[in-house]
Amino acid sequence: MVSFTVNGRRVETDADPAMPLLYLLRGELKLNGAKYGCGVGQCGSCAVLVDGRSTFSCLLPLAALAGREVVTLEGLGAGDKPGPVQAAFIAEQAAQCGYCIPGMIVAVEGLLRRDASPDEAAIRDALQPHLCRCGTHARILRAALRVTTPRAPASAPEPKR
Repeated sequence: MVSFTVNGRRVETDADPAMPLLYLLRGELKLNGAKYGCGVGQCGSCAVLVDGRSTFSCLLPLAALAGREVVTLEGLGAGDKPGPVQAAFIAEQAAQCGYCIPGMIVAVEGLLRRDASPDEAAIRDALQPHLCRCGTHARILRAALRVTTPRAPASAPEPKR
C-alpha cells in the first residue's frame, strides 16, 4: 500500500508499486491533465509537481511517492478560475493543439515555486525538456514571462488633440 497526497486529497493505493504515477492519475483518479506523450521522459507532457518540483509522471513509480505531495494541472486551477500561470497561457494564446501545454504550465509553476522572479534564461531552462510540435514556443515563452515579470499597470492612452 502506497499513501500520498494528490491535489490536497489523500490517496492510498495497492496498485503495483512499479506502476508509473501517470497511469494511476489518468486511470484510477481520472485526472487527465497530465498527458501520455512518449512514455520515456523525453517530451514533458506528463509533468506534475512532486513536492513542488516539476517531475515526469511517466517515469515515477508509485513506490517513490510514499508520504509525498503531488499537484496536477487540475490542482493549479479550473476552467472557470484558472491559476495565474494558466491565466497567462490563456492570455497569450499559448496553445495550438494543447497537448504539451499542461506540462509546460506545470514546469513554469514549479519554477515559480523555487524562484519567484526567474529571468528568461531560467524560464528557458525550465521549459527545455518539454517538446511542442505545433511551434508555439514564442507564445509559451511570452506566457511564462507574463506571469514571472512584474508589470506596471496599464495607463490610459493620451487623448488626441
